[in-house]
Amino acid sequence: MQSRFLLFCTALSGLALPAAAETVFPSKLAGHALVPAASYIPAPADAPKDAQVSGKFTGAAPVREPGTVPGDTGASHGKRPTGISLPFQGQPLQGFSGFAMNLTEDGSILTLTDNGFGSKANSPDALLFFHRVAPDWASGEVAVRETVFLRDPEFKVPFRIAYEGSESRYLTGADFDLESIQLVNGEVWIGDEFGPYIIRAGLDGVVREVYPTMMDGTVLKGPDTTGISAVSVMGKDWTVQRSGGYEGMALQPGSGLLWAMFEKPLLNAEGKPEGDYLRALAFDPAKGEWTGAGFKFALSEGATAIGDFNFIDETRALVIERDNGEGVPALKCAGDPKPDCFPAPAMVKNVVLIDTAQIDADGFAKRLGHVDLMNIADPDGKARLETAGGEAGVFTLPFFTIEDVMKADDTHIVVAVDNNLPFSSGRALDKAADNEFVLLEVPELLAAK
Repeated sequence: MQSRFLLFCTALSGLALPAAAETVFPSKLAGHALVPAASYIPAPADAPKDAQVSGKFTGAAPVREPGTVPGDTGASHGKRPTGISLPFQGQPLQGFSGFAMNLTEDGSILTLTDNGFGSKANSPDALLFFHRVAPDWASGEVAVRETVFLRDPEFKVPFRIAYEGSESRYLTGADFDLESIQLVNGEVWIGDEFGPYIIRAGLDGVVREVYPTMMDGTVLKGPDTTGISAVSVMGKDWTVQRSGGYEGMALQPGSGLLWAMFEKPLLNAEGKPEGDYLRALAFDPAKGEWTGAGFKFALSEGATAIGDFNFIDETRALVIERDNGEGVPALKCAGDPKPDCFPAPAMVKNVVLIDTAQIDADGFAKRLGHVDLMNIADPDGKARLETAGGEAGVFTLPFFTIEDVMKADDTHIVVAVDNNLPFSSGRALDKAADNEFVLLEVPELLAAK
């Protein structure tokens, strides 16, 4: 299969021209599996009774009767109904956010569910947990082999948690926003968006340590960090954007370092994004401290954030970059949002390969190329779901948040979706997105140097 190259811009001395377009490598759908959107698990028996029904605080006032508030895609995506209603009896399995690079002993993928319903304020009854999962490409099902709930019985969390007065001290989406996970020496290390923090926990879910973020001798904070208030000054008291903490955290083979990458650009002293790039900072889990090392990841035009970040060898790594759109461009609304169109369709959904051994004078890791998740070849008909507005023989991932990527072998990667239950659709106009897992054949991407 031949590579598809975009034209390179000619560099003229003394002129500031756009950067050269990078190689777009082909991808082929090799497997497709899913967890249905309406999948729930019970809260642990010793959790507060409040956790037995989740999603009670997503509206202007608490609603306690399960299934009475219809979910929709929100104003920016046309408020299309998704067919699933809040609150939920139990905890939604939904929202896989981050793959660990290494498989568990039984060959499972270690992943986690993010903070719940999108914000600190609306998720105090959403428990935090991680899973061992195993997609079966033959059957199209994903086995959830184990779910482990996070808790803080040893009072390691450096602030008052939502279930502070409970004996079990389970953690919730009002405490942390979990977005990335790695397995290191029999422990899990988790990247959080709110602090942003790095959390060290046992495989039993018990928190062992919480580390604040340090850069250039300063603690970095966001608007949801404990101690930040309405009178705090953006760009001075806090420089991490809301929902801009650690979306990806990669474990580097050889060095054993964790590289935590922000989801969005940091803010400068004026409270504006410092540039069209994201920073990654190195943390040494053996010493429990930041090393001071870092690099920059350049976002492509139209991309606003990343979804995940994992190494494939000692220097090269995969990064998901995305815009905020959902749905295929073919069904873009011509005017005002309507039920049969997408007002803000997906345009930029890429898996980028970078090389952290090639850092330029400005601190940017070299982008080696990418695959377009909106243009995946499916000649063998592996897709298990139809896509509204889709094209025959082409598979797409037209979702707002695609938040999981890892190398499967020398020619394949696995990508999965955070479905933001019940607020995102994408593949259908009026149906909540499932938790989709895809196996992509991408030999040329993985071989790029």
